[in-house]
Amino acid sequence: MANRQTLRQQTALIFEKVNTPIEIAINFAILALSILSLTIFVVQTYDIPEQWRSLLNELDTFILICFTFEYLLRLWSAPSRLKFIVDFYSLIDLISVLPLFLIGFDVRFFRILRWFRLLKIIRLANNDLFAVKFKIKDQVIFIRIYLILFSTIFIYSGLIYQIEHPQAPEIFGNFFDALYYCVVTMTTVGFGDITPLSDTGRMLTIIMIITGIILIPWQVGDLVKQLLKVTNQVNTLCDQCGLVVHDSDANYCKSCGAKLRKIDPTQPQLSK
Repeated sequence: MANRQTLRQQTALIFEKVNTPIEIAINFAILALSILSLTIFVVQTYDIPEQWRSLLNELDTFILICFTFEYLLRLWSAPSRLKFIVDFYSLIDLISVLPLFLIGFDVRFFRILRWFRLLKIIRLANNDLFAVKFKIKDQVIFIRIYLILFSTIFIYSGLIYQIEHPQAPEIFGNFFDALYYCVVTMTTVGFGDITPLSDTGRMLTIIMIITGIILIPWQVGDLVKQLLKVTNQVNTLCDQCGLVVHDSDANYCKSCGAKLRKIDPTQPQLSK
């Protein structure tokens, strides 16, 4: 029993504590499979040779098996399985394997939400293992804003394509048609050259417009605030952890809390 418990703990650490090269490689491999699955979904909305479609189906089936195995491993190794089941990331993992049980409606576009794990990886990972350092909290906020905007548009595009393509393939012929329609709709430009025919599509359009009115100004506002904040940052070296960039009025390091040593502005800026 002790060995089994230890194995569960080690398995949980691989997914949750991204501190070693192996753990980082596994988590980024999962993200790579997610983006590959999204690419397959988009490509299959176009008119492609049947042999390519068959090959992509086999590749996506392999990815689906990997996601299912991953979900079962996470469930098995979770300290509290009930807490795991209702966790946001776990629900996204469950959506990723739903094509095993759903027929007639493709939900692969929801796998875009798995990319929010990138934020968790950046926060947990040992920075020395990255070629690109993520020591500044603002960088994580930038990534979160971009992910929210892109993921929202991508999911709406997948939904409107799934709803409207069977009824109007000449209007919503591929994913790009749906993407174009969603961007135009969410930004409230509304050219009117592409319109949904079904009641479900029209209801979804109403929700998209409301989402565009609320979400886009909110996220763009956050983005502007972060850009203004970054412009007020200066090179101030922390002798304790080596972090260079801090707010102009900071007296203590935002990373380790040590007293800061101000850098002479007449000297060349340090790079990290």
